[in-house]
Amino acid sequence: METANPTFVTTFGEERVRTGVALVDLMPDLAEQGLIALLDQVYRTGEPRTSSDVQVVVDAGAQAREAFFDFTFEPYRDAEGHVTGVRMIGVETTQVKHAQRLMAEHRALLEQIARQAPLTEVLDGMARCIENLAPQEILVSVLLADPDGLHLRHGAAPSLPDFYNQAIDGIATGEGVGSCGTAAHRRQPVIVTDITTDPLWTDFKNLATRADLAACWSTPILARDGGLLGTFAMYHRTPRIPQDTDLALTRLFAGTAALAIERHHSEQAQRTAEALARSAHDDLARAVRAEQELRAAAERRATAAAELTTQLRAAAAAQATLPHPEQCQLGGGSSCAEPAEIKIADSWGDAAWGCPDHVEEALINVRSVFIASEEFGGLAAYVHR
Repeated sequence: METANPTFVTTFGEERVRTGVALVDLMPDLAEQGLIALLDQVYRTGEPRTSSDVQVVVDAGAQAREAFFDFTFEPYRDAEGHVTGVRMIGVETTQVKHAQRLMAEHRALLEQIARQAPLTEVLDGMARCIENLAPQEILVSVLLADPDGLHLRHGAAPSLPDFYNQAIDGIATGEGVGSCGTAAHRRQPVIVTDITTDPLWTDFKNLATRADLAACWSTPILARDGGLLGTFAMYHRTPRIPQDTDLALTRLFAGTAALAIERHHSEQAQRTAEALARSAHDDLARAVRAEQELRAAAERRATAAAELTTQLRAAAAAQATLPHPEQCQLGGGSSCAEPAEIKIADSWGDAAWGCPDHVEEALINVRSVFIASEEFGGLAAYVHR
């Protein structure tokens, strides 16, 4: 490399600006993507070339980041027209690339919500998407508010350790309860740039240290009516303040999370209402069937009673035409010579006359036998007495 403009120095760092050193030694990642070979081709042929969406790691150490460039390679000629070098022009397209990825990922999340994917699946996918899109390492957490808004439950946090997720599952909302509990209480974003020194984290400082967490920015997730749905948090392993890209991601995905959670609540309410409606319908159907069965039974009993009444009247009429015997008819095979004083009958229409002793015996030993008194007009006379 012979020279570089200030933008190159700012983008790739001063340690890579060393004239007289081969470009492949300064930026070996370009060689891996075939750009050095392309540069050599331009030098040999004298024909310009372009390459788009080239992925390059710029800076180093903690400041290293992924970047994308569109490169143009133009031959550099002397006065006689001979190619003596190659001019490399790079236009960084990182923001455009990230915006495209962001739009694609966001569209995929909205499609998940539209097809009623499970809430845990949507939130987990959203957290992973943000972690992949962020220019620097972040760990995303979504907590869901209880119906009373007094506690927060685990929703999604794919990159946080399990012991940490379990420890904060069910934390109360309130002032001084970390970033998330405080944000839920205030209904406002809470930005903690250094957990070790911030009083909001006094009760959770040791837990954060075990999880290697140094900063946490939390935003309340609110429903359209202002109700609390949960919190959306970004954690960092080093103390830092949010950048514009971080804030943009927070605004976008906090709104997406609100849409997913409200849709989930609506579906739950609908399922509950449908279950109650089915239960009420089943109860009504059972009641109707029971009423129909009772009515049918009552009709059967009424029919049987009418038939029995008809039979009894017919039997009574038939018995009324028979002469009154002089001797007891209840003596059986040995017969009885006592006078027939009392008439007895049964529900089937059979009747007989007998002496007091045999009538008493019949009343004791034969079911549904009763005294049929013609002298007093029967039951009708008693009812209308």
